[in-house]
Amino acid sequence: MDIKRVATDAVTETIVMTVVQMDYKGQVAKRINEKMPLATVKGFRKGAVPKDLVEKQYGRAIKQEEVQKVVDLALERFVQSERLNLLGTPLAKVNEDFSWDTEELVFEYEIGLVPNFTLDLEAKNDILKYVVSADDKLIEGQVERIQKQFGKAIPQEVVVADADLTGTFTNEEKEINNTTTIALDMFKEKATADKFIGKKVGDVVTVNTKDLFEDVHQLMDVLKVSHDEVHELAVDVDFTIEAINTTEMAELNQELFDKLFGAGTVASLEELKAKIKEDAESQFAQQADQKLLADVQDFLIANTKFDLPSEFLKKWLQTVGEKKLSPEEAEVEYARSERGLRFQLIEGRAMATSDIKVSFEDLKTFTTKSIRQQMGQFGQTNPTDEEVQGIVARVLSNQDEVKRLSDQVVGEKMLELFKEKANPTTKEVTYDEFIAASYGE
Repeated sequence: MDIKRVATDAVTETIVMTVVQMDYKGQVAKRINEKMPLATVKGFRKGAVPKDLVEKQYGRAIKQEEVQKVVDLALERFVQSERLNLLGTPLAKVNEDFSWDTEELVFEYEIGLVPNFTLDLEAKNDILKYVVSADDKLIEGQVERIQKQFGKAIPQEVVVADADLTGTFTNEEKEINNTTTIALDMFKEKATADKFIGKKVGDVVTVNTKDLFEDVHQLMDVLKVSHDEVHELAVDVDFTIEAINTTEMAELNQELFDKLFGAGTVASLEELKAKIKEDAESQFAQQADQKLLADVQDFLIANTKFDLPSEFLKKWLQTVGEKKLSPEEAEVEYARSERGLRFQLIEGRAMATSDIKVSFEDLKTFTTKSIRQQMGQFGQTNPTDEEVQGIVARVLSNQDEVKRLSDQVVGEKMLELFKEKANPTTKEVTYDEFIAASYGE
């Protein structure tokens, strides 16, 4: 068999395979001999069919099967021996003039190659690493929310100024249908809040989404619409009142502190505020890390130039998956996934050049930390090592979980690498400033 590579461009090639009789003749003859005792042809007893008739009836199909086995194996070994780094899998090219009757059978497979490119993680950039602080306004607001959350709900017949309303926002055209709880002081305009005063359970109040709240992003929570929609959203929504309550605020005492954080952890309002600040800034740090990772991704994708075998990948996308895609559908799918593919290649190059690997100990450490955090969220603040390690062992026995956790560990390692190499500029901001920066405002 003769196999060669023919370059189309830097990232696309064709593997040409020429198969001759000696590559498959012996295996075909063996299969014919195995078939003879089982062959059935009208006019002959089973097992007594002449060999030429067996070859006539079954030979072509056997030849095709054996040739395909030879080709598949040779293709796999060739890709390995040439150390080809492929995107997708080889695609057989259709040859309208192909004939199984010729002595030399030529098969062609199109392949897409991972491009060669230079990755500069230390390139000059204007990336910011945000350090988000919890200001007094945020902390005081959280204290009030805690008091309301653990306070006593007092049902009301009608809506009053300090009431909390549970109900459902709806708009059929925008497919909005979300049940939520709101306070009247959430609204930007007092005139909007006044529409609710005196209403009862079952009443419907119509408001417009434009300038409904001081922060337009609150629409994402109360209406469950996307960020892309909220800035231009200006439609009427109906709020059907389902419950009206005022709240008798919980007293800030040791009983409440222990309920929140465990016995003796917090003993005063000052310590409560310090704990709120600590917990909030820990969460903000995670959000800031995610933004940093996204900003680094954007920068690297924009500044790391390489060609992809796009036409090959669009054809390949038509052939994979349970549902075959049309050329138009494959075009859409490629456009949707191209950015992710580019960063996947960049990330792979960064891991290789920086010798980043995920060990079992890395997985175990990360999983242990995650389990302890989750248990803490459910009030188990002091689990034993034996309890935690038992859960860790069960989690790591699940291959799907191992894959998911491995991806998270890689993400953490890449984040640390990017922090070091990209050398972003640190900027201290409040949470409101961080939200504005995150959404491009």
